[in-house]
Order: sequence, then C-alpha cells, then structure tokens
Amino acid sequence: MSKQENEVTVRLDKWLWAARFFKTRSIARDAVNSGKVQYNGQRAKPGKNVELEAHILIPQGYDQKLVKVLGLSEKRLSAPLAQELYEETAESVEKRQENIAARKANAFHSPRPEQKPDKKQRRELIKLKSN
Repeated sequence: MSKQENEVTVRLDKWLWAARFFKTRSIARDAVNSGKVQYNGQRAKPGKNVELEAHILIPQGYDQKLVKVLGLSEKRLSAPLAQELYEETAESVEKRQENIAARKANAFHSPRPEQKPDKKQRRELIKLKSN
C-alpha cells in the first residue's frame, strides 16, 4: 500500500456511496443514521472514518450483505472499480443464497386469493369475523 492510500480518510456515508451501495449520499447517510448499517458489528455515525479490513453490514432489499473493506475512495467510481473496494464474506453470500431459495420455494404459496370475494362471500366473511 502506498503512503498516499494510508492517509486517505473517508466518511462511512461517502464510502457507501462511492462503493455504489446507495444511489445518493443522503440515502446512505439516512441508512447509517437509522441504524440499518453496522460498522464492525456496532451502530455508527455517518461521519465515522472507514478503515481498511473493517466489516460493514449493509441492507440490500430483503437481504443484508456483510462486506470487508479492501480500499478507500471519496469519488464514486464505475461499477467494476467500485467492486474492488470491498469483498463480500463467504457466510454472507451463503446466507443470501439460502434466503433466495426460500423465497422462491414460498413464491407459489401466495396468501392472496386469486379473485375478489363476491357479495355473498363478503357477507359470510363479515359474519365469521363478527362472531
């Protein structure tokens, strides 16, 4: 590592934005402030300086990614370069795959009926609920 790379200090919200986890810095800041993003297993403030080898837990849709910081950048980079700033842990990848499989298995068992109940069925439902 060069001397210049060691001197760079990057805020947590800025790093999340530069690594393309969030579309804007303000969205990244809000996610950190709300406690959804964890830095080394703890809540952090958006101004926390990111260190190399740190572990960051980031929400992504239905899942969470646990990433290890490999590089620092204040600038938003292209997607291939941004992916070089971090590495997702093996446990995180495995857990996300399990969650995807579970969601796919559950997709065919929708709790919603295929059609709206007609007037008679609605009356029966109301009768059942009131008793």
